[in-house]
Amino acid sequence: MVSGVLDSARELGALDSTGMFEAAWHLPEQCEQAWSLAGETPLPEVTDWRQILVAGLGGSAIGGELLRVFAAGKLHLPVLVNRDYTLPWYVNQDTLVFAVSYSGNTEETLSAYDAARERGASVVAVTTGGRLGDKAAADGQTVIRVPAGIAPRAATGYLFIPMVAVLERLGFFAGMQAEVEGLSAHLRELRDRYGPRTPTRENPAKQLALNLRDRLPVIWGASGTTEVVAQRWKGQLNENAKAPAYWNVFPELNHNEVVGFEQPGDLLGRIWLIILKDDADHPRVRLRMKITREMVRKTAGLTEVQASGPTELARLYSLIYLGDYVSMYVAALAGIDPGPVRVIDHLKNELAKHK
Repeated sequence: MVSGVLDSARELGALDSTGMFEAAWHLPEQCEQAWSLAGETPLPEVTDWRQILVAGLGGSAIGGELLRVFAAGKLHLPVLVNRDYTLPWYVNQDTLVFAVSYSGNTEETLSAYDAARERGASVVAVTTGGRLGDKAAADGQTVIRVPAGIAPRAATGYLFIPMVAVLERLGFFAGMQAEVEGLSAHLRELRDRYGPRTPTRENPAKQLALNLRDRLPVIWGASGTTEVVAQRWKGQLNENAKAPAYWNVFPELNHNEVVGFEQPGDLLGRIWLIILKDDADHPRVRLRMKITREMVRKTAGLTEVQASGPTELARLYSLIYLGDYVSMYVAALAGIDPGPVRVIDHLKNELAKHK
């Protein structure tokens, strides 16, 4: 049964107090703008860097994970993501650090920034401002300032693409502007399929949200391609729909998680699996997906989603975009405002009492 809320722009708008649907609609333009933000900003002098590290949490860390996966077959340096107050021992003057915090006030990222500076690392801060922007500017480090006014989880273009632009300016990438333009063009096509004005009968995002209503979503991606997207879906369902969700990756899940579909039957019957697929998945992973699908579909609901688009970035974002819309429609079906994250706000307020 189709719920009327999904096809009512008025009802969706009434639930959405912070403009999450509007931010999603404008993601194609965000990605285009994000490319230009590095602009003529002075960058660190290229030295004999041995690794690139992205320090960030939550939505800011997802940009780092996207960079890690995207760069794996293109850069001669490893990209690592750090979600902590401290840094690994090997971070020193041979490391390029991206400190990413949309607000500029994420305490873990500020702590990691201080550690990076103490060890002589070159730092590029990606932020709207805040204490991170102030610190980096005062220290003479590069600051890429991104527009404020939306939730960090809605700013994935601002928090990822400027790093790609910086690395191209430094000589590590080539041809990325065309890649970003192709990404933006494809997202414009997809928003006409997934957006609020497209009715449920023609909208894959709304249809999948209906399958997830009152279900436990489990998202499976593949190492090296869609792993970050699976993690992103999980986080978006948590923050937008205020619901539990879980993720894992092939082939690892074939060595443990797939065994856990025998009991308890009442729980398994409420799980809905989402398998994210990409043309670049390893042939053996594609075979594993096929076999695993047949093994679990008798006990849990299942949807397979194929990435689309002309380039690697476009394919990644095609899946991210779908997940963003699905999570907001799941929220709408439950009568939940996708914007506020009161639990996180409460946690930050409590932590602030103990400085």
